[in-house]
Amino acid sequence: MFYSLGRTVLVPLSHALYRPTIEGKHHVPRDGGVILASNHLSFIDSFAIPLASPRQVRFLAKEEYWTGSGLGGLLRKGFFNAVGMVPVNRHSPTAAQESLDTALEVLRAGDAFGIYPEGTRSRDGRLYRGRTGVAWLALTAGVPVVPVGLIGTENIQPVGSSFPTLAKVTVRFGAPIGVEKYAGMPAGRARRQLTDEVMDAIAALTGQERAEGYNEVPGAAETEV
Repeated sequence: MFYSLGRTVLVPLSHALYRPTIEGKHHVPRDGGVILASNHLSFIDSFAIPLASPRQVRFLAKEEYWTGSGLGGLLRKGFFNAVGMVPVNRHSPTAAQESLDTALEVLRAGDAFGIYPEGTRSRDGRLYRGRTGVAWLALTAGVPVVPVGLIGTENIQPVGSSFPTLAKVTVRFGAPIGVEKYAGMPAGRARRQLTDEVMDAIAALTGQERAEGYNEVPGAAETEV
């Protein structure tokens, strides 16, 4: 109910304000488990993708968003439910695996799950090496990966900014990447090669400069999802 009501309001509102360019929506399967793997430029990305997608996309969000009190807490909880977010405890000592397990439940329920293989937002606009959580999920659940390219979202809410502004945004959905060809391959190699294939597809959609290593935030522990 929250999602249906939220989408009814937020989709036309966001399109009226930002007039986003959305390409390749036909690549997103209309049913069944699927991973939408995207580059990551801004906090707003987790809202841009669900609002552009032809079906609901679930993203993980810290559970603190659901624990606020009063009217503000109720509105925030309702908003995150409306856009399909899934609460997760990111302070657990096993947070990374717990996040992947939660994502796996979403996929096995036949839903679409959104993930950022870079692990965290790119501060310099380059596309970093993908972490293999995306491939672990796809191979374990046996679902395809749809690469997503975001362009311009960093201008809506730049890193360190508290409030969004108006900016031109493009969301591109690429052709699904199946996992069948990785069957029988050693698990570690399959995860690495599938992740690299996904990142190559994202790069082709965005035109971003590639970075050789992983994206890290000094002093911060990042999960792969």
